[in-house]
Amino acid sequence: MSSHQTEVVLQESTPCNHIFEKLFLEAVGEALSSLGTSSKHIYFHLEKDFNINKQDIPHKIEEFTNAIEEIFGLGAGVLEIQIMKRLYEKVGPFKHFPEQNLTFIKYVEAAGYLCASLFGDALQA
Repeated sequence: MSSHQTEVVLQESTPCNHIFEKLFLEAVGEALSSLGTSSKHIYFHLEKDFNINKQDIPHKIEEFTNAIEEIFGLGAGVLEIQIMKRLYEKVGPFKHFPEQNLTFIKYVEAAGYLCASLFGDALQA
């Protein structure tokens, strides 16, 4: 699935997507706070310089990834790992096939699908 398709999936207004967006934003916020800098400054920088406000991050995953890579350089990988760890704690484990290169964007996509399958079943029950 391409990142464009991820945007389309997340832009559909469903209870599952709202749950995932909330969990993803929490994971991003916790990861930014773990850096020891004010996350407010980073959100301000994202909005001012990259036109990505906090609430749009789940809909602009690729743009967010590019922005944090530009802001943090090589340190962006550390931030992405922190986001993935926190997202994993919130959503739960899922299978990864080692022959595929699991990038940050693909990880978020996979976590979104897991969340939809978990919470979608719960919401339909």
